[in-house]
Amino acid sequence: MSVGKVVVEADGGARGNPGPAGYGAVVRAAGSGEVLAERAESIGVATNNVAEYRGLIAGLEAAAELGAAEVEVRMDSKLVVEQMCGRWQIKNPGLRPLAAQAATLVRRFDSVTFGWIPRERNRHADALANAAMDRAEGKPVKAPKAAKPAVEPPAELGREPAEAPAADPSARARAREIAAQGSTARSSWEPRPASTATRLLLVRHGATELTAQRRYSGRGDVPLAEAGVAQARAAAARVAELAPSVAAVVSSPLSRCTATAELIARAAGGAPVVTEDDLIECDFGDWEGRTFAEVRSQWPAEMDAWLASPAVAPPGGESFNAVTKRVRRAVSTLLKTYPGETVAVVSHVSPLKIALRDALAAGDAFLHRLYLDPAGISIVDSWPDGGVAVRSVNDTAHLPRD
Repeated sequence: MSVGKVVVEADGGARGNPGPAGYGAVVRAAGSGEVLAERAESIGVATNNVAEYRGLIAGLEAAAELGAAEVEVRMDSKLVVEQMCGRWQIKNPGLRPLAAQAATLVRRFDSVTFGWIPRERNRHADALANAAMDRAEGKPVKAPKAAKPAVEPPAELGREPAEAPAADPSARARAREIAAQGSTARSSWEPRPASTATRLLLVRHGATELTAQRRYSGRGDVPLAEAGVAQARAAAARVAELAPSVAAVVSSPLSRCTATAELIARAAGGAPVVTEDDLIECDFGDWEGRTFAEVRSQWPAEMDAWLASPAVAPPGGESFNAVTKRVRRAVSTLLKTYPGETVAVVSHVSPLKIALRDALAAGDAFLHRLYLDPAGISIVDSWPDGGVAVRSVNDTAHLPRD
């Protein structure tokens, strides 16, 4: 299922502040107000603000699962709205990782706006949160009645509308800033057990004939060259050294990746190989099989536009923004499917650069500045609360030298 624009109504509460807490979230179709998804959960003892952030995160996750491109978030929590819009600082260290997790989710959509609404217009999400708390306390629970969607736009807070379009560069920068704040507070300075992280070993496939000629190699199913097979074997041995146990080897469906993945799986003691279409290389369209110089000569304006913006696609091809959507979907699925485990991910230059850009909360210029060698390995750890640690990037010490 895929939808265009949705409205997320989210709330959370605690009976005692802190006290027994829970959250609720509703996802509606933007046009009709039809309820597309509901989320609710008791979260033990927490504060109101923690529960409200958890409601926001649950609503954004549900919107992402529905394939939404645009999201309008409506909440009666002035604190969460103002902090996500960047007008209020996040002074409570306990909220930073939650804000970072929400900011990471925001970047998965084409645009996200945040708006404050009065509590009476957020009754559905509030009822879901209270039902979750009642259920945890063993009280009788009635299914929350779906309230009619509010047709009025979110109210203004003070003189400025409480909205922050994520498509706007400043809002995207804020999302990266929040993510960086959260990961720095929890990952860099606070020791954390690696055993609780999901570790992704990001491996670029071995070289092909097009790699050696420095030609654009996208959707064409080009096999590994002889040198590429040797590189893949070396990467497989390195993965076996790095990870005593690999839950799975997840690969792009193209043969240069699956051949690399099979060698890694064999070295890792027979781990299963799973193909994932979302990990396929960018479609370079008319540039497929051509060198950078050839493209620069024949498509100079198109090349300049492509280098300037991830929203621009090569003629007949795919933009980096489009690749980003599916890579984020793939990473999210991996983190949910293999919590606390190690997974080898075999893919191509573009998907791996995007995964590393997101992990580092870097800007889009990163995509054209990072170089990834054939069979190079990068390591990213991710924790359930949104914390991320990039352990290495493009490790090539294991590769045979000419």
